[in-house]
Amino acid sequence: MNELKEKCGIVGIYGKNLPVSKLAFFALFALQHQVYKEKDIENLKGHISIGHNRYSTSGGGALDHAQPVINMDNSFALAHNGNLPSVASLLKFLSSKKALRKNRMDSELIADVIDFYIKKGNSLEKSVKKTFPLITGAFSLVMMNKDTLIAVRDAYGMRPLALGKIGKGYVIASETCALHTIGATFSKEIQPGEMIVINESGIKSVQLAKPNPNHDVFEYVYFARPDSVLNDKLIYEVRKNFGKTLAHEFKLEVDAIVPVPDTATPVALGYSEVSGIPIEMALVKNRYVHRTFIEPDQKSRRHSVALKLIPLPQVLKGKKIAVIDDSIVRGNTCKRLVETFFKSGAKEVHLLISSPPIRFPDFYGMDTPNQNELIASHKNTEEIRKFLGATSLHYLSLDGLIKSIGLPKKHLSTSCFTGIYPIDLKERKDEVNYDVPKE
Repeated sequence: MNELKEKCGIVGIYGKNLPVSKLAFFALFALQHQVYKEKDIENLKGHISIGHNRYSTSGGGALDHAQPVINMDNSFALAHNGNLPSVASLLKFLSSKKALRKNRMDSELIADVIDFYIKKGNSLEKSVKKTFPLITGAFSLVMMNKDTLIAVRDAYGMRPLALGKIGKGYVIASETCALHTIGATFSKEIQPGEMIVINESGIKSVQLAKPNPNHDVFEYVYFARPDSVLNDKLIYEVRKNFGKTLAHEFKLEVDAIVPVPDTATPVALGYSEVSGIPIEMALVKNRYVHRTFIEPDQKSRRHSVALKLIPLPQVLKGKKIAVIDDSIVRGNTCKRLVETFFKSGAKEVHLLISSPPIRFPDFYGMDTPNQNELIASHKNTEEIRKFLGATSLHYLSLDGLIKSIGLPKKHLSTSCFTGIYPIDLKERKDEVNYDVPKE
């Protein structure tokens, strides 16, 4: 419920006679974060560009995590979407070559290894090939030097990455919505383990690893924009399916469905379509307030929620309502909303959540809190309901979630619900506690 920290987004553009910097700006804007003012982009010239956006985290502000990563002689740049639970192989390699620098985050370590190979006389393409086996985790990467743009996706396809065409040039983006924003046409989703190389010679595909699809289920639940397409699935339709499945799993006697904007709106449409219960947009989003999940501390988050989501007492008074949202993480935001609905005159407040309880931490880029901060890691559904003060609480089942997405279960990573991690956590295994409520 807006307690998740946003994944980052990446963009890469190649094209002679194209305003690549401006196109990258608008593509990043579609991925929901304004990095530069448009006027600043006019001065950036060239035929290749890459870009990256990321919200602040509890570890520091945006500048502490700024990307793209640029090597010391400014000849190579890299942007990374995802997270590496283990960097042991990268550290070991750099240490053995006496090339290890202090206080480097995962993205910088990847760039440092690639840069090491470049300095040994290898091309960017060959350097990426040599580095790929050392990277353990979830990653979609875009990289560039003065004449080549490269995109790489991990063998699990954990994070999305799409290829598009614009004029005689090419676009790489985390989501297909960014392609549409700048007038590019969708070509394909870059496959798990695939590398795309674009330069003056044209475009080519190299398979660096055998595909082992394990797509992050939270792209469908929360992260992706509704107008994006992932694995041939329109996110809007998938979320409507969540609502339809919820309606079959939980039949409530209420007067109205109230979605928490914006992710839950398609879910509410699906629930209403099956149940026949009308939707009331009784929670209005203040578009001038930043998202709650970018706030680095809980106190700031509470104030942001109060400003961001405004209830309509005239609509709520005396009604039994079912509030639909995508997830519950800590529970504090949801608790405040339930209180707000009752204070606004609602007679009953039922909660419908379009994902299962989040009981385990994520290590692949979702950036959930420590496990002990996840309310479902130490409370069962009834205990959570009491904490929230809701009339009832219902989560979409895991089977219902998978059925609604329409992909094979083996091709989806559900680690935050199940504790089953497709990519070895290595030295971070001890951070996972499996003694959680069973329901």
